[in-house]
Amino acid sequence: MTVPPPQAERRPIVRSHHGDDFVDDYEWLRDKEDPATLAYLEAENAHTDAATAHLEPLRQQIFDEIKARTLETDLSVPVRRGKWWYYARTVEGQQYAIRCRCPIDDADDWHPPVLEAGAEIAGEEILLDSNVEAEGHEFFSLGAFSVNDDETLLAWSVDTQGDERYTIRVKDLRTGEVLPDEITATSGGATWAAGGTHLFYTTVDDAWRPHRVWRHRLGSSDEDVLVHEEPDERYFIGVGRTQSERFLVIGLSSKITSEVRVLEADDPEGEFRVVLPRRDGVEYSLEHAVIGGEDFFLVLHNDGALNFQLDAVRVDDPGVRTVVIPGSETTRLEDVDVFAKQLVVSYRRDALSRIGVMPVGADGIDDLTEIDFGEELFTSGVGANAEWDQPLIRVGVGSFITPASIYDYVVATGELILRKQAPVLGGYDPDDYEQHRSWAVADDGVRVPVSIVCRKDTPRDGTAPALIYGYGAYEASMDPGFSAMRLSLLDRGFVFAIAHVRGGGELGRHWYDDGKMLHKRNTFTDFVASARHLVSEGWTSADRLVAEGGSAGGLLMGAVANLAPDAFAGIVASVPFVDALTTILDPSLPLTVIEWDEWGNPLEDPDVYAYMKSYAPYENVGAHPYPAILAVTSLHDTRVMYVEPAKWVARLRATATGDAPILLKTEMHAGHGGVSGRYASWKERAWELAWIIDTATAG
Repeated sequence: MTVPPPQAERRPIVRSHHGDDFVDDYEWLRDKEDPATLAYLEAENAHTDAATAHLEPLRQQIFDEIKARTLETDLSVPVRRGKWWYYARTVEGQQYAIRCRCPIDDADDWHPPVLEAGAEIAGEEILLDSNVEAEGHEFFSLGAFSVNDDETLLAWSVDTQGDERYTIRVKDLRTGEVLPDEITATSGGATWAAGGTHLFYTTVDDAWRPHRVWRHRLGSSDEDVLVHEEPDERYFIGVGRTQSERFLVIGLSSKITSEVRVLEADDPEGEFRVVLPRRDGVEYSLEHAVIGGEDFFLVLHNDGALNFQLDAVRVDDPGVRTVVIPGSETTRLEDVDVFAKQLVVSYRRDALSRIGVMPVGADGIDDLTEIDFGEELFTSGVGANAEWDQPLIRVGVGSFITPASIYDYVVATGELILRKQAPVLGGYDPDDYEQHRSWAVADDGVRVPVSIVCRKDTPRDGTAPALIYGYGAYEASMDPGFSAMRLSLLDRGFVFAIAHVRGGGELGRHWYDDGKMLHKRNTFTDFVASARHLVSEGWTSADRLVAEGGSAGGLLMGAVANLAPDAFAGIVASVPFVDALTTILDPSLPLTVIEWDEWGNPLEDPDVYAYMKSYAPYENVGAHPYPAILAVTSLHDTRVMYVEPAKWVARLRATATGDAPILLKTEMHAGHGGVSGRYASWKERAWELAWIIDTATAG
């Protein structure tokens, strides 16, 4: 059945700033209470269903492939904490994980037990079955999962709407009883004080900004105590504990400035104190360390060090500093995990994430040893390490061709012990595939890294279909990791590439700075250069190349659709930030004020306004042919509201020429991350992959 493309009603309003008038025909779609809004979204869904109905057999085939590659009944590698090994398991046919623990038999044995899927596990306790929690709800997201120090109480939180407002509950693990304590409308996290008498959590304001920290006394009928409120709308607030468990930590941060407050964890009703007062443009985070018997905070900061520096400051006198790792022009320090006998440093060099270990002895901190993972391209990270004093460090690594692998690194010897590699069923052989690092040249001569993977038998004559992915914002790095779902593309002859464009963090802080504020257009031109580079190197051709990005990467998709529509056969924009200027002009909208440090403040600065208007996807839709476009959004998304892609698609359909399909799909029961549940997410990805395959091979 043919369903004609919807034509949204025009209800023009004039938006005026800095002497510029912009006529916005579709801002009325922001009103969820207007029956015409939901009617329009439903009409778009009906049109999309009809326009893609022919892909149902392919969608089912891809879903079956994903399912066949996945070990549906499986267990995670157990993590040691206190007297228990903690792990999660999945069961065939169930959407969500079951979180469990089993007792430690030998206190001196740091090697996790090898658990077999489906087999009975001696002494197993089920702590939380998310399948039970999700019953009766179309959406489910687990937020906090936090066990107190003596491992007798569990605090967890759930969101069943997709709006990222969570309800915290507490369970007595000795009896299985769910306690009367229930805390609603939180932002998700839950942090125990020492002793298990108090919980700390945060709530959000009307702009969805976490702005308050509260203290809840377990079992008390008194109102919870407001511990700290952050009035500056640019700042997020969060609460946690140091890895030593000695200190409670409140972190306050804007996009460019940080402040940390601490309190001894065994004094939950005490007053938090500032470690280093905030200074505009200075970011820092900290962990607690014991060095030579003395207490220090290890402070990772960018005060005079663009790519960050690690200092040790005395807990009793933060003004006294010693440099542990100096700043570097080539290495971006990203994080430090602190243990009793070692520091584990996460950093980035040559567009790859890396891990180094520094032993801590009686005389101080020894030199850093980098862990060698033995691949040209990889992504690595520190895993779950729950004990303060442990001889092994859990790390994870994977690549485009190596499934995610969990290792324990033996600090004393440098040995890597493989605990588990994510199983890929169906005869997957990594030797059938190859990965490469290539470099595109941007308009201004800057070299942009591009990571590429394909089957070894993929031709290099421009005939292969391809998918190129990009993000380029918030200093987030898009690393070359493994995806079993991606095999459904590669095994059909696709090339997959990630363009590591400016605005991300792959090449250090300068790479981020050169793709934000009044340098934002570099993100878009880098991506176009990367796409054209794939064509010039023979990986694909423009009429067989699909681009994909989500959220801020969706802004990238909208911008390149206007900038270089001839470079792509199709574009997938997921929860896309395509009406960016409208959003950033309105401080009453969720998260807008916080975003001014990323994009600039067009409300006050006419130069920022003019610059943003020059690239904003919605304002720059033109009367010319576009590639095929698929926009996917969620009705309950609180980060990038559904109205942005809805307005964008309406304007595209009214303005664009040519006959390429323009589709909008709105998930009516999901949030920013899309649908919940693993089978539902597989179906959703199969739906998108079928569209990508059809679009890239249509010619």
